[in-house]
Amino acid sequence: MKIVVSPDPVLSMVCKECEVGDKSLMKAAKQMAKLMYANNGCGIAAPQVGLDKRFVVIDVDWDGEDASTRNPIFLVNPEIVETKGDPVEDMEACLSCPGISVPVARPPWARVRFYDLDGEEWEIEGDGLLGRCLQHELDHLDGKTLFEACTPEVRLKALQVYEQAKAAGARPGEADFHVG
Repeated sequence: MKIVVSPDPVLSMVCKECEVGDKSLMKAAKQMAKLMYANNGCGIAAPQVGLDKRFVVIDVDWDGEDASTRNPIFLVNPEIVETKGDPVEDMEACLSCPGISVPVARPPWARVRFYDLDGEEWEIEGDGLLGRCLQHELDHLDGKTLFEACTPEVRLKALQVYEQAKAAGARPGEADFHVG
């Protein structure tokens, strides 16, 4: 399993729902979490590893170094139930758009309904990094990348800078070029 990078067409597809309680997701979940941690991510969605599934792994609590702080949450068929607040602009990076970070405006709070790997239904809500990460990763399930999440003006600049970052050898988990 490897991280798919833009402009791979798999990142533009709307993903299919998973069968709730599908035990085969367990292997993918472990591999996705391993990739996410190896690349210093706080979230990864199934299309980012080439899977056409509505499935996400997030962990905004990991400190980036100590494995004992890892607490991944596996979200099967997640859907945003509610967002609150006036959009707040902040810089976002993406494992599938290596080398860059761009300003994206999002509501500061989100609530998401999902199933866990055992098929039990849950809701998670949060603001700050958790709220932003939930919205960012769920965008991937609907074929929306970082480039579609920013304004058209920023998108034009971001695509140019992304080409420079790729030419400089940017790898997933790196965001050395800031746009905006």
